[in-house]
Amino acid sequence: MKKAWIIVILVILIAVIWGAGSYNNFVTADADVKLQLGNVNTAYQQRADLIPNLVETVKGAAGAERQTLTDVIAARASATQVKLTPETLKDPAAFQNFESAQNSLGGALSRLLVVTEKYPDLRSQGNFPVLMSQLEGQESRIRVERNKYNQAVRDYNVRVARFPGNLLAGIFGFTKYPEFEAAQGAENAPKVNFGTTPSSTTAPADGSTQAPAATAPKPSDQPHGAVRPAPVK
Repeated sequence: MKKAWIIVILVILIAVIWGAGSYNNFVTADADVKLQLGNVNTAYQQRADLIPNLVETVKGAAGAERQTLTDVIAARASATQVKLTPETLKDPAAFQNFESAQNSLGGALSRLLVVTEKYPDLRSQGNFPVLMSQLEGQESRIRVERNKYNQAVRDYNVRVARFPGNLLAGIFGFTKYPEFEAAQGAENAPKVNFGTTPSSTTAPADGSTQAPAATAPKPSDQPHGAVRPAPVK
């Protein structure tokens, strides 16, 4: 009889030790996810903080792109209003709203950087190259932090789903977290072409898009049978 009680006590003791260890592992994995979530939020906020200066700089040299600038401002306002907290992290709708708002802002920024290529004078704006470098670096950091978050979530979700830990996970209220999905083109940080622009395609200082009159090549400049380069679009 004594042996039976000893066995029961040992089984209970082992179960308690295992349960405590599993719970601590869940707590640690959950903390890692929340830490990475904070890093993601910080990276997105730092990108948002760069946008007002970027918009003002572009507005001064490319005022014709008012609609694009308006879209960026509106997207930024929407993105900064949507916050992702540990509490809302397990709400699929809230998570989707956050990701959609940030992706919309990223798309608006990409469109802005594309149209700024029509204004070579922007390269002479002291703040513009600096802002572009900071923005590109921030986009890279966002990708890194999102990847780290996804990895932390995968590790956590495996613990929650794996038997027999899943039995305790349900008891203690540990449920799965969602992962960020890569948006189309998210692997490419927005870039602006800072290469040398041929003088024949340089926009006038007044911002007009009328191309300068082409100069007819001299016979010596155009060998017979040479293929002319395609016009710049």
